[in-house]
Amino acid sequence: MPADAHSSLPVDARFASSALTNAPVVAHVVRAGFVESVHHGLAVVTAPDGSIELEVGESAGPVFPRSSSKPIQALAMVRHGLDSEGALLALACSSHSGEQFHVDAAREILARAGLSEADLQNTPDYPLDDGARTAWIAAGLPKQSIVQNCSGKHASMLATCVANGWDTATYREPGHPLQVAVSETVAELAGAVPSAVAVDGCGAPIHAIPLAGLARSFGRLAAAQAGPEARVAQAMRDFPEYVGGTRRDVTTLMQRIPGLVAKDGAEAVYAVGLADGRGIAVKITDGGSRARGVVVGAVLRRLGVDDAEALTALEHQPVLGHGQPVGAVVAVEI
Repeated sequence: MPADAHSSLPVDARFASSALTNAPVVAHVVRAGFVESVHHGLAVVTAPDGSIELEVGESAGPVFPRSSSKPIQALAMVRHGLDSEGALLALACSSHSGEQFHVDAAREILARAGLSEADLQNTPDYPLDDGARTAWIAAGLPKQSIVQNCSGKHASMLATCVANGWDTATYREPGHPLQVAVSETVAELAGAVPSAVAVDGCGAPIHAIPLAGLARSFGRLAAAQAGPEARVAQAMRDFPEYVGGTRRDVTTLMQRIPGLVAKDGAEAVYAVGLADGRGIAVKITDGGSRARGVVVGAVLRRLGVDDAEALTALEHQPVLGHGQPVGAVVAVEI
């Protein structure tokens, strides 16, 4: 690649490219004692005051948090009239597995707003959970928006529009009042104006923010004692199975560690907030998810979190040979 190949890119894109390209190795894939592959990545821990407590790689570089943004997006909705509580609010923060209780909850959010599945504009898909997907396909059902993992967020976005009298047909447009409110909330919690806006996998806007800004956002949510932030965080803690699913590591993490909130995201992003106000954000630069939980687990161990069940759920990434474990993905440099 020519030395000036990035010269036509916006400054933030060059910054992100530099941070990702120069990221250190954070995990080894070990087979029978031999390092077969490596994963590069970024990790950051922010203190309760937002300062950086631990940094691996360049955490000031912007990244798309992908679905790790959902609790922040849900906060914007609550601030603007979304009246969901408990499980329904947790579903607004979710990348749910498409189990029946997730689907029922998404339908309830829509029904309460006087809407139906036809109003959803998230990308139709099969359920994320293996068992739910197999049953759905075996029943001869097509891909549908209601079982796609973002239906809780989209149903809640629509409900927020109804509460404010905003147009529901254009709710995904970046200039829509709902999306303007989301952008403002993302900037406030991250402490940085989004440097780029793109279309997420589900069709809604997604904002590029510094990885450290993502960590700060989760630290603030987890430490909140009152107001909309505390309401969102408590819903996630009380109903973690609605944020993920019955077989998801993000669910186990919130079930096991008091006060913690967490959200996984596509392209190997993971964000965690601890009750004391510290925030954690991880990005594996190749976008592959197998090292993501391993690195998050290593960071939590370094911070003194030692719940064996929760960390095992995160770090369990065996390397198989003839169907049997012959190695593992292990964290390094954390």
